[in-house]
Amino acid sequence: MLPLSAVRVIEFCQVAAGPFCGMLLADMGADVIKVESPEGDGLRQWPPITDGYSENFASLNRNKRSVVLDLKQPSDQDAARKLALSADVIIENFRPGTLARLGLGYEALAKEKPALVYCSISAYGQSGPRAQEGGFDLTVQAIGGVMSVTGERDGAPVKCGVPISDFGAGLYAAFAIVSALRKVDREGIGDHVDVSMLGATLGMAALQTSEHFGTGRDPVKLGSAHPRNAPYQAFHAQDGYFAMAAGNDRLWRAVCKGMHRPDLADDPRFASTSLRAQNQETLRDLLESDFAKQPVGHWLDVFAEQGVPCTPINSYSQVLADPQVAHMEWVKPVTLPGGAKTRTFGSPLRMTRAAFGVYRDPPALGEHTHAVLAELGIERENKP
Repeated sequence: MLPLSAVRVIEFCQVAAGPFCGMLLADMGADVIKVESPEGDGLRQWPPITDGYSENFASLNRNKRSVVLDLKQPSDQDAARKLALSADVIIENFRPGTLARLGLGYEALAKEKPALVYCSISAYGQSGPRAQEGGFDLTVQAIGGVMSVTGERDGAPVKCGVPISDFGAGLYAAFAIVSALRKVDREGIGDHVDVSMLGATLGMAALQTSEHFGTGRDPVKLGSAHPRNAPYQAFHAQDGYFAMAAGNDRLWRAVCKGMHRPDLADDPRFASTSLRAQNQETLRDLLESDFAKQPVGHWLDVFAEQGVPCTPINSYSQVLADPQVAHMEWVKPVTLPGGAKTRTFGSPLRMTRAAFGVYRDPPALGEHTHAVLAELGIERENKP
């Protein structure tokens, strides 16, 4: 029995933020039914394509069932309504107001099912001057400040390589849904959860927004460096780069000991964390003059011996092959609808009394339409 095994979720979502939220709930055991148009979630077309099936789509839609409904058709709208009213949770990421016009908005459904938890995910929220604007991860990272602090100091604006605005919104949504379900358990009344990608992006930027509130200044790009800690960044050695984080005085002294540089430990420019941060460009140049004399592997060994957090800068193929990833059993086998075997990164969570895995392979478009609608007493002819 997984933690959410008694919860039914209907997902009216496409691409990333909403499907990621749905998958997090499905990994916890919820029966997540993904409602797709006859054309399917647009993510199904994203490469890499294996045996006609998108591995991008597979990575966000394991442990779900797929139902095809054409919400432009009254009969399918009726079926969608019955399906929604059979659920504990609705997740949707349409433009604000779209599902309400189809009779599938929160207010209409909650009148018939007050305990319903209804989560709307959008770029900017369900109300306000930007509510009707669309958005993708790139544009939300741009408007949300992320690109202003990402990249080298004098470089062009750069987005984070991982779609943090999409997935951050999905994480906030899943957390809010589970919290709302606890309220339902206590009071029997659900709620409408409004999750915006912009809000999630700003919520995760607590250190940057607090810097602005505290100083009146905008944070700036620092490459891999940190505004308040040093040495705390990527450094260049003889044969490449490595990352080292000596975020306090004890670790700084350990760095100097490992490098046999007591003079740096005694240098008044580097006598405290704040001073090292203020003088971090000078400090970086001094350190890299020594780092250039030995390969990355040498420095990883030196700092590991001193207990200083220090790692290679991995590609994804390298980190997925790391023995810690294997030990945690995070990479799981999956079978695509055509029978092709592949792998996916499963839930990173572990619990003493629950094992998270892939108990339902990513679905073919409409694979479960007949079975799910039959559960509601709806028989369909000549439809997927």
